[in-house]
Amino acid sequence: MKQFTINKNDADQRIDKFIQKTFPELQKSIMYKAIRTKNIKLNGKRCDISTRLREGDELKIFINDELLGKQKSEKTDNLKKGRSLEKADIIYEDENIILLNKKPGILVHSDSKNDSDTLADRLKNYLHKTGEYNPEEEKSFSPALCNRLDRNTAGIVIGARNAAALREINRKIREDSVVKKYLCILESEPEKQRDTLIAWHKKNNADNTVIIKKDEFEGSRKIITKYRVLDNKYNGGVLTEIELVTGRTHQIRAHMAFIGCPVLGDTKYGNPEANKKSGFKYQALCAYRLLFKKTPESNLLSYLEGREFENRDIWFLQ
Repeated sequence: MKQFTINKNDADQRIDKFIQKTFPELQKSIMYKAIRTKNIKLNGKRCDISTRLREGDELKIFINDELLGKQKSEKTDNLKKGRSLEKADIIYEDENIILLNKKPGILVHSDSKNDSDTLADRLKNYLHKTGEYNPEEEKSFSPALCNRLDRNTAGIVIGARNAAALREINRKIREDSVVKKYLCILESEPEKQRDTLIAWHKKNNADNTVIIKKDEFEGSRKIITKYRVLDNKYNGGVLTEIELVTGRTHQIRAHMAFIGCPVLGDTKYGNPEANKKSGFKYQALCAYRLLFKKTPESNLLSYLEGREFENRDIWFLQ
């Protein structure tokens, strides 16, 4: 039998989600059967799959340890040994969120190669060293990053310091209440100085590239990209601001290349000759501005609404 007292970060989530996070090896069918047969009890009583946990609840799980598998854990030793954030990495922080300046060349999250030094790892290390995060006390939560950037793209990444902030940031992103703008240097000048581009996008998992076409095709999803030219003679290219209306894999890089204006330094969708001439080691692309839109209902992060944050440390502008 396993017994848990629900803490603040475990609260306000469905009971099945908590169990899945806590025991990732447990088969869902076994968990659902245990709930139906009262082998999982909340405060000594029967519960439903959709029951939401509250701080202070007592949860008891009567399932054999062999079926539960290993409990989710994060070794404190690994946090002590790993790299932490530096002062220059932090654009803004408060008790709920932290905005980080991701440098090109670092992964946001671990990929299939199981990289041991990601931005997510550095965030956990930083919060552990400041005494804010203790993995031994958390059952289902760990500090998390809420948006992704490609390995070689720089810019602002949002981190959540607690579970409530993570849920709220994810909700705002889903509801398009977070506006993300990018700066890039294009190889050539678009036909118009500003425009809203619409096309159809499909990811090819075999080689981690995307296909862009003008018209809808099988398996494709619509993409919308806004841009405006800021300087058509900047550092051998065209300095451009881009706003993503949709957010698909490699959207900016592939969409701008599709109209004949690839990002300088982009080895996947760009022009090798132009890239070599630019001398850029990475694609000249940075998520440089973040705006939290105002929403009608009060929420945990209402104090951020209407505020705009900017990353001024952009490597290809220096």
